[in-house]
Amino acid sequence: MEKTSSLNNILSSANKLTVVVHTHPDGDAVGSGAAMVSYLRERLGKDAMLIVPDAIPSNLAFIAEGLPVLDACASPEKAAERIASSELILVQDLNDLKRTEQLSAALESAKACKVLIDHHLNPILEPFSLVFSEPERSSTCELLYFILKDLEKGDASGIPARCKAALMTGMTTDTNNFANSVGPDTLVMASELLKAGVDRDAIIDKLYHSDREERSKAFADMMANHLVILPSGVSYMIMTEEMQQAYGLEPGETEGLVNLPLNMEKVRMNIFLREENGLFRVSIRSKRGVSARQLAASAFHGGGHELAAGGKLRWPDDIPDRSCAATFLEEITARFLRNEPTK
Repeated sequence: MEKTSSLNNILSSANKLTVVVHTHPDGDAVGSGAAMVSYLRERLGKDAMLIVPDAIPSNLAFIAEGLPVLDACASPEKAAERIASSELILVQDLNDLKRTEQLSAALESAKACKVLIDHHLNPILEPFSLVFSEPERSSTCELLYFILKDLEKGDASGIPARCKAALMTGMTTDTNNFANSVGPDTLVMASELLKAGVDRDAIIDKLYHSDREERSKAFADMMANHLVILPSGVSYMIMTEEMQQAYGLEPGETEGLVNLPLNMEKVRMNIFLREENGLFRVSIRSKRGVSARQLAASAFHGGGHELAAGGKLRWPDDIPDRSCAATFLEEITARFLRNEPTK
């Protein structure tokens, strides 16, 4: 409650506020960002805007519909100007300003007070005047819900409906529709939001029943023809830029593919590589007993949660060229499972 009181004082003293989330925004980033902007504008009457380092994926755009959102990749000068002129900057769903990539320099140099709201491990605290960091939470949306409820003195009825819907949506995506990272407060949050009138069925339809034909076919082809399952129980898929173009995929449409192989009993960990701008973006998901976070940190310059993590694989720094990725994955995971150094 002491931190919430400090946040209330900070919010009261500022009028121009900016919310920033991580690059390649997922449902939790968009959901928590949209929820905060909705609360600031509709409940507190503030001049609030969400800045995303790059575009929100089309399948998640409904979360922030009707709210002011600035894509920094499309309008870098406007984003920099907004950050520089803000009186308060709320950084959400990331543990290090570097995860905003091209926005990190502007954020670091901004004179405004900065507040961090996040659920990832090992946050870099120095840039922030106030930090809400709870890695045990299922999502930043869950953490933000209870922060806003505290601001409302325990009565969530004052939280705007659009804000509540965004929170439910982001939490749903980050738990893979309640399949992982679910704690008691996750279910309390869901129950209270349902009682408040959030239409979860509509959210599920938009998240999981509204795929473009191209995305569904791409997922089917990847699973049928590009999934490699090793005897160790590790599986992997590699999607090049040429494949993404051939599938006709839009930015963000590969989200969720990494989870599918874990439906198979014999798969203990799945690694998905997606080529982008001369490197592979790495997504890792695992079952209990195998740490996705440790593999991401030791082999892919990344991190995350115990069962859901990510990073990058670069060439020529990590591998000679992209054709070596499969061999690298097989060798590095074998060493990892034997508890041998991966470097």
